[in-house]
Order: sequence, then C-alpha cells, then structure tokens
Amino acid sequence: MSEEARSLHWLLTDLVEEVPGVRSVAVVSSDGLLLLSSAPDHPGARGAGGAGEGPRGSTADLATIVAGLGSLTSGAAALMDGGPVKQTMVAMAGGGLFVMTISDGSLLGVHTAPDCDMGVVAYHMALFVGRAGHVLTPELRRELRQSVEAAG
Repeated sequence: MSEEARSLHWLLTDLVEEVPGVRSVAVVSSDGLLLLSSAPDHPGARGAGGAGEGPRGSTADLATIVAGLGSLTSGAAALMDGGPVKQTMVAMAGGGLFVMTISDGSLLGVHTAPDCDMGVVAYHMALFVGRAGHVLTPELRRELRQSVEAAG
C-alpha cells in the first residue's frame, strides 16, 4: 500500500476514533464507488473499534446512500442555480447523515448517533476533506478501489 493510501486510512481511523457518536464513515468516488470505509472488515478500519455499524450494518449501504444523496443534491443545486454542493446534513430521529464534497468530486459520508455534536462532526469532516483533497489523485483512487475489491 502506498504512503498516500496509508495516510488516508490513518485520517479515516482518526475521524472514527476521535469524534464521539460516529457510527460509520465512507469515502465514495465521484462515480459512486466505495474507496475507503470504517467497516471492521475493510482494510481502512484499523482501530475503528466496531464503528462500522452503518445502515443495516453495512458500509457498502452507507456508500450507496452517500453517492445517491450526493447526486440528488447536486442535481437540486443545478436546478436552483446554487453552484456546487459543499455539504449536506440529514437529521433523523435515530441519527444523522453528513455528506461533504472532497475537492476531486469524491464524497465523505458520516453516519452518526442521534446525540452527536453536529458542529464537532462537521469540523472533523472539514479537516479530513482539507487533508485528503490534495492527495486523492486518480492513481490513489484506483489503488483504493482495488483494495476494496480485493477485500470483498
């Protein structure tokens, strides 16, 4: 695994471990493919401590939801002449879903417990996006996709 891939894995693990209430995290490419996740059985989950409990227990489900929500909000923003979508937040009785755009068009999705501090989640997501955006090259996305495929 490349140094950049290890760095992204570390950033994801740090997000999961440092932010109270985070249930699962997924990084999805601009074309909807899972690149990185907090699922315990995924290579990016080192030290995730069971945080892979996402929708129906599957980070693949979270990735699908994040990709769909990203597409929906981008379409809505285009219809409203709103410019690019930076972030989306869905508050539910049973938790929250946060989606933030990474500079290359990829998406960071975080599923949280209902009692999480939304400001803290958004802050740590912005840190991840700021650090990950410049290293998420086409070559690294290809490496991460291959890693996910090999794990599945």
